[in-house]
Amino acid sequence: MLKIFKVTAILEGISYLVLFSNMLFIKPTNLVLYKTLLYPIGMSHGVLFIGYVLLAILLKKAQKWDFKAFGIILAASLVPFGTFYIDKKYL
Repeated sequence: MLKIFKVTAILEGISYLVLFSNMLFIKPTNLVLYKTLLYPIGMSHGVLFIGYVLLAILLKKAQKWDFKAFGIILAASLVPFGTFYIDKKYL
């Protein structure tokens, strides 16, 4: 299950960056393309985010994460590049 969590963490981080890129670079220049891409990117990011949180909850006991480490792992999903940091440091 740890391998699935690693893959989910990386994909969640990538989807987060793609969502930001869509907002920062495409929205100002092409509003129609932005609106077309927003739903599929946002939906995939949402599913990956929920998967990340659920897998973190399931792995908390198996990996013996203390409350501080678990909080950092959950908070990393809210920060750009946070899941990449978690992959290197905690996984």
